[in-house]
Amino acid sequence: MENKTSHAEDLKAIRKMMESSSRFLSLSGLSGVFAGLFAIAGGGYAWYFLLAKKASLSAGYLLELSAESNKNIGLNLLIIAIVILLLAISVAYYFSYRKSKRAGNKLWNPVTRRMFINLLIPLVSGAVFIIALSESGTTQFIAPAMLIFYGLALVSAGKYTFGEVHYLGLLQIITGLAASFFPGHGLLFWVTGFGFLHILYGLIMYRKYE
Repeated sequence: MENKTSHAEDLKAIRKMMESSSRFLSLSGLSGVFAGLFAIAGGGYAWYFLLAKKASLSAGYLLELSAESNKNIGLNLLIIAIVILLLAISVAYYFSYRKSKRAGNKLWNPVTRRMFINLLIPLVSGAVFIIALSESGTTQFIAPAMLIFYGLALVSAGKYTFGEVHYLGLLQIITGLAASFFPGHGLLFWVTGFGFLHILYGLIMYRKYE
C-alpha cells in the first residue's frame, strides 16, 4: 500500500516537473482582473470624453464623421489602448514575478521566451494593421482588429501556458468578429473583450490555481 502511494507521489512530482519545463506557470489570475479593470476605465474615458457618449448609441456615428475627425479619433483611441496595454503588462509582470519568486522559479526561461515570441508576432502584425486603419480613417474597424489580433496572439501563446489562455483567445476572436458587423458599437465590444472577459478569466484562474 505504501509502495502504491509512493509511486503515485513520484508520478505526480514527475508530471509537475514536466509541466514546469514545458509551460509558463507563473501567470497570475490577478493580472487578468486588473487588466480588465484598466480596460473598462479606459473605455469609459473614451466614451465620455473622447466620443461624447455617442459612439455607443448610434451605429452610424463614426461613419458620419469627416475623414479628418475620424482619423483624430482613431489616433486618440490607439493612444488610450497603448496606455492600457502598458499598464496591463506592468501588472502582469509584477504578479508573475511575485508568483515565480514564491515558487522558487525563474521568470525568464526558454519557455517564457517561446511564449513571448508567439505572443509578439500577432500583436506586432496587428499593431501595424491598426495604424494603417487609423491613417486611412476607417476608425470603425479598429476595435474589431484589436480584439481579433489580440485573440490570435493568445491562441498562439496559449500552448506554452495555462489552457485557459487559449480559450480566452478564442473568445476574443469571436468578440472581434462580432464587432466587425456592428461598426458603430465597437467600443462596447472592446470593453466586453478586454474588460469583462479578462476579469472573468482572471477570477477563474485565481480560484483554480491560486
